[in-house]
Amino acid sequence: MSQISKANVDITNAEIIDVEEYAKAERHVPQHRHYRIRIDREKFVVCEPCMTGTEILALADKTPDKYLLSQKRRGGQAEPIEPDQKVDFTSPGIERFMTLPNDTTEGGVPCD
Repeated sequence: MSQISKANVDITNAEIIDVEEYAKAERHVPQHRHYRIRIDREKFVVCEPCMTGTEILALADKTPDKYLLSQKRRGGQAEPIEPDQKVDFTSPGIERFMTLPNDTTEGGVPCD
């Protein structure tokens, strides 16, 4: 059985609920001790069923001042997540999280 060690967690795959797999299968995510979430292309194992946007960004070594966070729900569009907003991994349909550089210029040209 393979071992995973992410976010200071060392457990077997059998003890992990993969949030994205449950959403794609349209299954309810049960309360559990370990959850696998995907941020961009990387997967992380966490021990909490709920985290803030800032905490989720920190897993990917990113901060809210430089990156925006959004969550993708099954069959829907991306929803922005605020830094202090709590995300419950057991809520229905959460597939994954995405980050985007926080470009404050929005494509504009700075004025002199």
